[in-house]
Amino acid sequence: MDNATPETFDVSPPTVLAPLSMIALVGLLPLGIMLYAILDSAQGPLKTLYALLPPIGFVLVMLPVLLWLMHRRAVTLDGSMLHVRAAMYAKRVAVAELDLERARTVNLDEHTELRPGWRSNGYATIGYTAGHYRMRNNLGSAFCLLTQRQRVLWLPLRGGKQHILLSLERPQVLLDALRAASAT
Repeated sequence: MDNATPETFDVSPPTVLAPLSMIALVGLLPLGIMLYAILDSAQGPLKTLYALLPPIGFVLVMLPVLLWLMHRRAVTLDGSMLHVRAAMYAKRVAVAELDLERARTVNLDEHTELRPGWRSNGYATIGYTAGHYRMRNNLGSAFCLLTQRQRVLWLPLRGGKQHILLSLERPQVLLDALRAASAT
């Protein structure tokens, strides 16, 4: 399988709430606050507008970038390596490092102990979580690509303190492919 073409697995698309919440939190909220500051300024609206042009420009540049990053998601199995791309983050793991006997598809609404906790280096909004997170209940850390919570593939690593959480359209297909790759 090492010389085979990489297999790609479909990541579940985020709900419409993910980009809408990003637009609201990163775009509309800051721009609304700045508009209020401009209109309520004692120094005059024009002078305040000039002072706020850099942050307004920053918001107008960052919002499309963050929305584009939300679409940058992929899960690929290339021989004996699992590649996960989530926003500006990427994770490569050898199949041999995964504890495939414990791996399974979970519903994070039921298995709350596997939900990501504190963000250590990640990107999240309502309905979308990507990057590195601390796990709850002292379970260690996780690399996440979560777009929904009902069909999440939980891949613990052999050391027991690292995990990968993936929202996939068909998580069992990836798990079967990983088990097949580990058997070769």
